[in-house]
Amino acid sequence: MAADALPEPPAKAGIAALPLGIALLILVVMTVLPGIATDAAGHADHPAAMLLFWSMSAGFIRGVGFVPLHWLPRWLFSAGASIAALLLALVRLDAIGRPLINF
Repeated sequence: MAADALPEPPAKAGIAALPLGIALLILVVMTVLPGIATDAAGHADHPAAMLLFWSMSAGFIRGVGFVPLHWLPRWLFSAGASIAALLLALVRLDAIGRPLINF
């Protein structure tokens, strides 16, 4: 593989406060209140848990400043993916009757 075929390094690698804050918030909430990711009957809701933990993982990865070179992990672990997964988790929790935010 030629040196000119290497991907360009991503711009703006560094601490990102918003995704890191989201990750820390999810970490604390899920540690203190693990029952949030359950349905009304008390059974684990795997889609909600998956979305919450994807948001947390993406937040930690991007929040500490790591930006992957390949486009797929860069997208999966971006700040936008962290926010989108958190919003989808909130929609899922509301749909199963466990709203975190009451409007």
